[in-house]
Amino acid sequence: DNTHMLFVDAGSDHVNIGTSSDLGGVLNVLSSDNTDTLVVYSDDADNNAGPNIRLWRNSSSPADNDGLGKILFSGEDSADAKTDYASIKAFALDVTNGTEDGELTLTTILAGAEANRLDFNSTVTIFNESGNNLDFRIESAANANKFMLDAAEERISIGTALAPPS
Repeated sequence: DNTHMLFVDAGSDHVNIGTSSDLGGVLNVLSSDNTDTLVVYSDDADNNAGPNIRLWRNSSSPADNDGLGKILFSGEDSADAKTDYASIKAFALDVTNGTEDGELTLTTILAGAEANRLDFNSTVTIFNESGNNLDFRIESAANANKFMLDAAEERISIGTALAPPS
């Protein structure tokens, strides 16, 4: 029943599915419910990976620290402004053939600003690179506080919740 299920706007160089409105991308897909908006499906029965999604920055002049792609998780805030609440970003830290290094970063918004929560780079895995007052906790099968770092108190406990400082 959608008169614009597939809409090509050659004058504005975008293609829309489910809408005639340009939503800001070259390909725009609109879903008006909570069902899956995109399904990438493979019925191949071998033991190789599939289906695959590739984000490829095919640059004629790659350079160290190039951003390779970003996935944004956006929503509206209370003032009806689009807000990027979380992201996954990838970088090419070293593009030298044979010694390539990559980086993957997960961020969330914290008190209105982007905060680096988890960073995988060529030498280390970093939690809380932004240095915010964020506790870190690892649960086991039987203990919710198997390992706990209290950022404000700058203390670590193993197997128990942190007690107030004495």
